[in-house]
Amino acid sequence: MSDESNLLGDYVRARRELVTPEQAGISSVGVRRVPGLRREEVAMLAGISADYYLRLEQGRDRNPSAQVLESLARVLRLDDDATAYLLRLGAGEPRRRRRRPKKESVPAGVAKLVGTLDLPAYVEGRYFDVLAANAPAAALSPRLVAGRNRLRDVFLDPAEQALFPDWEDAVQGMVAGFRKSVGTDTDDPRFIELVGELSLLSPRFSGLWARHDVNTCEGAPKHLDHPQVGELWLNRERLGVSGAPGQTLVILHPDPGTGSAEKLTLLASITRTAEPRRRPEPC
Repeated sequence: MSDESNLLGDYVRARRELVTPEQAGISSVGVRRVPGLRREEVAMLAGISADYYLRLEQGRDRNPSAQVLESLARVLRLDDDATAYLLRLGAGEPRRRRRRPKKESVPAGVAKLVGTLDLPAYVEGRYFDVLAANAPAAALSPRLVAGRNRLRDVFLDPAEQALFPDWEDAVQGMVAGFRKSVGTDTDDPRFIELVGELSLLSPRFSGLWARHDVNTCEGAPKHLDHPQVGELWLNRERLGVSGAPGQTLVILHPDPGTGSAEKLTLLASITRTAEPRRRPEPC
């Protein structure tokens, strides 16, 4: 993650390896020694020289024009989010000096709001740290409490993994969203620590991270298999926190009148019953 890192070259190489000749409209003849497209094939399809493309991958040219990047995005079949990320990598932004991690702090009003909601809600930071959460969220998952990290739990905690019947799809989306959230700020110590730990301990994370997928985490249905109430389908809303860049308020809610709504109410009731009663204060 040093100043000599080659983010642009790593990205286009990873994406090149994911595009098949058939997808690019190239006839595949004989044995191919590389996954995906060859460098010279990408260069030809993008209308640039093979030598220039090689310099881009090797990091010897880090400031291509927007026209070149957009041509590469077309050849590499990038969507809007991934194209925007590629353009950002090639923008030649000055690298910031490595700094001490800055603790993310939830605005007081937002923290109070989370606590008043009857629906599962939590605030997620730039690196998918849980910064604040309410009791209904903790009822869905004991890992949805302040101080935990969503990526670490979903890759390293078997109990958290068991909540997701579609775990493979869920983690692929999370990693793509994490890369979009971090962007080019890969010298941040918090990023280095988290990615290093997950790469060592989770082969699945390492494989997904090497793909360089980029996507925006948006509101979407969330499928869970809860150990107490069974299958749940919840809508997930993600709202940016004003005045706190990188923070997101996540709210989970069922469609009214559905079985999932009844189960969520039951889960809240179970949680309240399980809470220890406070002893009265002595006079």
